[in-house]
Amino acid sequence: MIISGSCRCGNVTFENECPPVMTTACHCVGCQKMSASAFSLTALFPASGFAVTHGETVIGGLHGPTRHYFCAHCLTWLFTRAAGVEEFVGVRSSLLENPQHYLPFMETWTREKLPWVTTGASVSYEAFPEPQDYPALMSQFRARR
Repeated sequence: MIISGSCRCGNVTFENECPPVMTTACHCVGCQKMSASAFSLTALFPASGFAVTHGETVIGGLHGPTRHYFCAHCLTWLFTRAAGVEEFVGVRSSLLENPQHYLPFMETWTREKLPWVTTGASVSYEAFPEPQDYPALMSQFRARR
């Protein structure tokens, strides 16, 4: 199964060879500012099955151990490689083919959430879940698919 996506201008394309292990909406102020929206949407994929297939990316947003990758031409925020979890890549799910299939399972940083926002997520966290919570969350996500 190949899941494809692209930036707004189409200069950068990417593929995922595996299904997502989780879908999320992040309400942190940083995501609000980078997405120019109320939250950012992410489909978390195993990094081993992810590849940029065309185009050039540049680093934007955070420039530390966690890296945000953008299209070098249109500057669409494409994906994130988070420090400490190199086995996964967080792709903006709205950039995937058929984005309607990626309803957020989990929402994070709800303490910074704009009061009028609803996402339909099944689980919510005031910040991020503890690292040890992720295996059970991924299991719950798989079970509902």
